[in-house]
Formats: sequence, C-alpha cells, structure tokens
Amino acid sequence: MTARDPLTAPVATIRDPHRLLAQTRAQWGGRRDLWIFGYASLIWRPEFQAVESHLATVHGYHRALRMRSRINRGTPERPGLVFALMRGGSCRGVVYRVVRRDANYVLEQLWAREMPTGVYDPRWVPCRTANGMVAALAFTLSHRSPSFTGTIEDTELINILRHARGRYGTTLDYLIETARGLARHGIRDRHVERLLELARSHALVT
Repeated sequence: MTARDPLTAPVATIRDPHRLLAQTRAQWGGRRDLWIFGYASLIWRPEFQAVESHLATVHGYHRALRMRSRINRGTPERPGLVFALMRGGSCRGVVYRVVRRDANYVLEQLWAREMPTGVYDPRWVPCRTANGMVAALAFTLSHRSPSFTGTIEDTELINILRHARGRYGTTLDYLIETARGLARHGIRDRHVERLLELARSHALVT
C-alpha cells in the first residue's frame, strides 16, 4: 500500500445525489483503486467486495450518534439515530481497497445505500494505517445539516433506543451491531461504550 496525497476538500455542498456521485467519480479519476473508510455499519455490513482492508485512524473527525434516521432506523413520525462522521477529534475505523474495475459499481451501490437523498458530504479523508497513508472516501455530516441532532439528553436517547424502528431495524440493534463490529476489530470508542452502558442501565441490553 503506497502513500497518496489526500484530497481534503468536500466533493460538494449541493444536495443532488446524482451530481454528488458524478463529482466524486471525477475526483477519484478512475485511474487507481478506490479506498473507502468505514466507521459504523460499513464495518459490520460493508456489502461490497474489497481486496484488502486495514484498521485506520482519521484525524479531524469523530464518530457520533447525532444523525436523525427517518427511514433506515426510524420513521418521519419517530426518527431514530445513526452514527455520523463529524468534525473534531479522531476516529478509528476500517479502510477498504476496491479494485479499479469494480469501483464504479461499488460507488453506485454505496450511493443507493448511503446517499439516496444526498444527506452526507462525501469527502476524501487522510487515513493512517500500519502500512502508510491513503486517501479514502468517507461519508461525513455537517453541523449545518438538518439531520444533525445537536446535543441529545440521555432521557431522549433512551426513548429513541426503546422505540425507534425503521426498514433496517431498530436504532438499538444498530448501536449493538456497531459496538460488536468495533470490538471484533479491537477498536475502543468511549462514546459507543457509554451509549451501550446507558442502554444496559435501562435494561435494554442484557
């Protein structure tokens, strides 16, 4: 794995997912393999073929359960929550390499899964691995996004964990699967561990 100069600018601030995909492809260029950074469900359910994967650290972003989910883990009437990659701090996750010939197809898969409404800001983030630096595509969330929750009190969190359910299941299950995925890779995250302990203290997790 060779080091590359990371592309640190956002792909775009517009919300049209088709234009965002086109601009992401243009920045990638199609001349090399594609790297993708996973920080939550992409760790435990990537749904694409990668020829290699590595533990990676991204500085300048952190994992936070601060994104409303009105379809996947909740409904418009009772929104759930999912993790987002937010500005500040650092984040340990998994980086995947997709071979160039498969990259366009994988990007379309990712857009159908992560970007049907263009909610994220796709960015090329510098990922530090044991074998060097790579620039990987990551789905980040702006504090200005209407899907950003801001601070959530524990009483509201428990209510969401107890009741929110969407097409892919509950917010609680999503939290548990993320915690398990991180643990399988030996990744410690105090924020995730606190949320899981909060759920246990209210008998939501045994």
